[in-house]
Amino acid sequence: MRLQERYTLLRTENWELRTFVSLFQAIPPEDSTPQGARPLADRMRPRTLDEFVGQEHLVGPGKPLRVQIERDDPTSMIFWGPPGTGKTTLAKIIARITKADFIEFSAVLAGIKEIKQVMSDADRARQYGTRTIVFVDEIHRFNKAQQDAFLPHVEKGSIRLIGATTENPSFEINGALLSRCRVYVLKPLTEDEIVVLLQRALSDSERGLGQLHLEASEEALRKIAAYSSGDARSAYNVLEVAASLSVETRLAASPSEATTITEQTIQEAVQKRVLLYDKGGEEHYNIISALHKSVRNSDPDAALYWLARMLEAGEDPLYIARRVVRMAVEDIGLAEPSALALCMAARDAVDFIGMPEGNLALAQAVVYLSVAPKSNALYTAYGAVQQDVEQTAAEPVPLHLRNAPTGLMKGLGYGKDYQYAHDSENKVADMQCLPDSLRDRVYYHPTNEGIEKRIRERLEEIKRLKQPASKRMPNH
Repeated sequence: MRLQERYTLLRTENWELRTFVSLFQAIPPEDSTPQGARPLADRMRPRTLDEFVGQEHLVGPGKPLRVQIERDDPTSMIFWGPPGTGKTTLAKIIARITKADFIEFSAVLAGIKEIKQVMSDADRARQYGTRTIVFVDEIHRFNKAQQDAFLPHVEKGSIRLIGATTENPSFEINGALLSRCRVYVLKPLTEDEIVVLLQRALSDSERGLGQLHLEASEEALRKIAAYSSGDARSAYNVLEVAASLSVETRLAASPSEATTITEQTIQEAVQKRVLLYDKGGEEHYNIISALHKSVRNSDPDAALYWLARMLEAGEDPLYIARRVVRMAVEDIGLAEPSALALCMAARDAVDFIGMPEGNLALAQAVVYLSVAPKSNALYTAYGAVQQDVEQTAAEPVPLHLRNAPTGLMKGLGYGKDYQYAHDSENKVADMQCLPDSLRDRVYYHPTNEGIEKRIRERLEEIKRLKQPASKRMPNH
């Protein structure tokens, strides 16, 4: 019994129900909207697991999600993955296979009042033996209170919640709700998988473009696949526009003749590649992490690639400049002190000349950092100092290191026994400068990389000069 029929029955039994508002609606197994009015991506949406392409690690034979579906396991779940990887499609397939009512929420528009109304209706529907799947797209956009509203109904089994998110659920979904769901990670589709989908759309006369008698080489389809960055919806959209452009150029030809979709037409359809990048989301942090780690691993080619991915997707160049400065002090440090100056100059160049000209200044900086000698000695030294500052007593400054501008302070011992380094022959005084509890503590351990090799040798010389004259080794 479908949802609207059940409402009629419930009303006849004096249930006081309100109709769903436009924020959500029951979705029938087959969309009744005329085919021509629906985008190609929606028309070609797989209806069964056999039609589904990609995510073999989840829906292949014997894989976890397929087993859960085949066993009709009612556990709620979260689909986490980039756009166009099949999150909504899988939710609708599950509803169709399990013969459950499918209610789709807009996480952008729905509030707690609407959520509670749907939960109440689902509770009543359960009494009549009908299961309800509530699908929430972009579930990460729900706040804590909205997410909490689902909890009691998920626990009772009144609904089966399926959430879809492009953001890391560990950060965006309440722990209580997350613990009651299985998380499935969807991957971007491969180029081969997208080509299969595009070929299917070209040949399908019922739902696809088969009636247009279009042809496209595999190279042309691979161009669309490359542009889509693993997003099937994006690939379908490009194909649909390219098909329209190709048909328009052949209006004079016989309708029965095949029309070829050329790479040039595809280029026109694409206009400008839309890179998968969210300046406020996880992909933002993934790519800056990839840039930083490529620099650290002395890989200038990878560093340039990840830099371009961020810049071409519209990232704030000054944000990148700040992170590049951080790389200079964290991973190069005193092994190449001029790296910091060069990165600051790159930042100033970006600020002065703007973009796109400033992208070369950033490119110069990341290549320089990539090939520079590496040392994290300064980074680890400061980390060790921070730990001691937090975990040891804040001892007073030793008296001999204090200034004594007044007689009273001199009388209290301020500045007593201070040794002025410039009065020493070697400009090094044998004087303790750390608190007593940290006496002789060594934080900075320079490496043998770049300038730090000379710094290490100098520190060894300073250590020798601080020893009493009787213990010094001859300096040959």
